[in-house]
Amino acid sequence: MALVNIPRLDLLTYTQGSAAERDQFVQDIGKAFNETGFVTVANHGLSPELIDELYQVVKAFFDLPDAVKRKYEYPELAGQRGYTSKGKEKAKDANTPDLKEFWQRGQTIIGEEYAKADFPDNILVDELPRFNQVTAEIYKKLEDAGRNLLKAIASYLNLEEDYFEQFVINGNSILRAIHYFPIENPDTISPDAVRAGAHEDINLITLLIGASADGLEVLTKEGDWFPIKAKGEDIVVNVGDMLQRLTNNKLKSTTHRVVNPPRELMRTSRFSVPFFLHPKASMSLASLDSCISEEHPKAYADYTAGQYLDERLREIGLKM
Repeated sequence: MALVNIPRLDLLTYTQGSAAERDQFVQDIGKAFNETGFVTVANHGLSPELIDELYQVVKAFFDLPDAVKRKYEYPELAGQRGYTSKGKEKAKDANTPDLKEFWQRGQTIIGEEYAKADFPDNILVDELPRFNQVTAEIYKKLEDAGRNLLKAIASYLNLEEDYFEQFVINGNSILRAIHYFPIENPDTISPDAVRAGAHEDINLITLLIGASADGLEVLTKEGDWFPIKAKGEDIVVNVGDMLQRLTNNKLKSTTHRVVNPPRELMRTSRFSVPFFLHPKASMSLASLDSCISEEHPKAYADYTAGQYLDERLREIGLKM
């Protein structure tokens, strides 16, 4: 299998480093996002204690009876807030739903006018006050880390460092807590049913806090599936389709999946908490002029982030 460039980067070398260290970080993240679309990041601002508590409260929520969880399911919100039960979401072009259930928390708008249709209230779980508090804290810290990473990406693209700030402050980002539930009898599931089918993320970048088990794999240019293992408390960061469109494929939104564990571990749960960093719906995803050339002609029609999100939510079965 070919060597896959998924470097381990230290965010502090960008936020607090020397000019040379910052420039090296910019080049390293740009090169990786150009080649594989994935990096792992240390010193991202989340303490090990906070991450441990996050997984405790996430497990506590998914341990609630199904009838209780379904109180927090609002299909009219297309999975963008609250609980989404088993069998609802599938990968684009897949026929079989993923083997998961999940919870989503969205933005809390501060200092701007907004429409409830665009930013519904976050759903609070009456039974678990700490779940509400911890997920809110995690959301804010991952948003801050993501904004810093986007500054480095903007520098790599020869844009102003703060290019993305106007679009992502009070943007449409989502924190998702996922439970890949146990399969008591593997013989009863469809042969093509997996924890998360092969897909690309919709957003600008995704920040993933570890996971309680292995299973994340990325598709290499050679067509091989390569397992991604983050070290300790590192987060995994990858390019989403919106950033790929904006950069006319200069930065790669790489196909990835979560495979089922070995048969003897199918009866175990896996928990995962990705943060999908989305811009405001009004942001133009029209490819940057600097990323278009005779060698790389414009590959995409001009969309706004809102138009693209709406299209993709329909494709994955969360919106009718």
